[in-house]
Amino acid sequence: MATYEQALHLVQLLEAELIARSAGITRNDAYYRGAHPLKYASNEFGKFHGDRYRDFSDNWTQVVADSPVERMTVTGFLASGETEADRELWKVWQVNGLDADSQLGFLGSVVHGRSFVLVWGDPRNPDVPVVTFEDPSQCVIAYEPGSRRERRAALKRWQDGNQDFATLYLADQVWKFARPRLTQNVFGPSVQMQDVDEELKRWAPRDMGAEPNPQVNPLGVVPMVELPNKPVLSGDPISDVHGVIAMQDAINLLWAQLFTASDYASFPQRVIMGAERPVIPKLNAAGEVVGTQPVDLEKFAVDRVMMFNSKDARIGEWQAANLGMYTGLIEVAVGHLAAQTRTPQHYLVGKMANLAEGALLAAETGLVKRVEEKQIWSGQGLRETARLIAMARGETEKAEALRSGRVLWKDAESRSHAQMADALLKLKQLGFPFQWLALRYGLTPTEVADVMALKEAEIEMDPATELSRQLIGSTPPAAPEAVEEEPESEAV
Repeated sequence: MATYEQALHLVQLLEAELIARSAGITRNDAYYRGAHPLKYASNEFGKFHGDRYRDFSDNWTQVVADSPVERMTVTGFLASGETEADRELWKVWQVNGLDADSQLGFLGSVVHGRSFVLVWGDPRNPDVPVVTFEDPSQCVIAYEPGSRRERRAALKRWQDGNQDFATLYLADQVWKFARPRLTQNVFGPSVQMQDVDEELKRWAPRDMGAEPNPQVNPLGVVPMVELPNKPVLSGDPISDVHGVIAMQDAINLLWAQLFTASDYASFPQRVIMGAERPVIPKLNAAGEVVGTQPVDLEKFAVDRVMMFNSKDARIGEWQAANLGMYTGLIEVAVGHLAAQTRTPQHYLVGKMANLAEGALLAAETGLVKRVEEKQIWSGQGLRETARLIAMARGETEKAEALRSGRVLWKDAESRSHAQMADALLKLKQLGFPFQWLALRYGLTPTEVADVMALKEAEIEMDPATELSRQLIGSTPPAAPEAVEEEPESEAV
């Protein structure tokens, strides 16, 4: 059991880790949403054109992040030693709306490198625990020394109104803290107010009324699980967005330069040589010429007519800029981005070649493997989530079986119905059972159960089934008694 000082110290340490991660999370979120700070190849370009393209972005980051998430769909959980998916677990999944929220969790993992799942019992409905996917900017988990799986503590910190809240989850306790949310003065606080602010910034136990604080953790384990995106043996998980940012900046810069070139040099530029700039006389009120003033060249740009008296005047021009080189560079940059992230080219390039269906499937091989890797990484955390759900329901044996169970996923590969039907028919001929084929088709365990019930009802309604039942139920005719033959006498 942790003391108040120990719990407060853990909160402060975990909050410091959250603050350290916040810069990367904020940056990745901004790039996913298309808020890209334009980078410049030279200070001069930024000085003259920075404001012009401040709000422009050609957002490929979102496509790269969304492409694997749209193929990550959980269809059920299978405990060790079981042949059918657990329907009670699936009920908890559905009641908590995790069909939709799991997509948010997977997206958070892809964009930020990790997301979290929190499981807690609901006293109003003990059979359906509360399961929520949590944002990585609010949650952090501390692991036991030398372990990447044994959770020691977890913190969830959030802001509501004018207060900050924090909940510390330990294996045996749950601590709840709060503090005022301070607004910084633009001119900075005085020395006296700095001391007051520091005092107010300290976490204090939250007033829970009749509810104890701390309270006992009935699960006996830390109820928060991490879903890493691309874990490594040393260091934090890697975000898919992190490696895209540099190329995204280059693509935006090329577009900005293309727009600038199209504005200044997309038309043939002409220059007049051997002539002075034309002038017009300036008249006074009496109509007398009192001077001259240069002709407004913008007027000639509109009228497209200019006259010169000099016999030496001549016109030269230089050709318009080749804007195609910019679009070619952009296509190359997008191609590099596709190769680095294993995103199919037809996801990123707005044109489709006349490819056969098999060629398109081959083009998506990298994305399929990328999704399958994420299913392994997220599946480990989701399996632990299923175990926590069983523990919250008081099902100790099922929780132990789920530790070595597995998560059922929808097929990551995109196939046409004709291809899928042909493949399943061949598997059926090899002897695979119908229920396995239905799961392979992409149905959830609940849908498979419904299909099996409909199939049994269809068989019951078949006249041939009734005839077979009558034939099996009728008494078969008695077999004729065997006649014992006398042995032939031996010949004398």
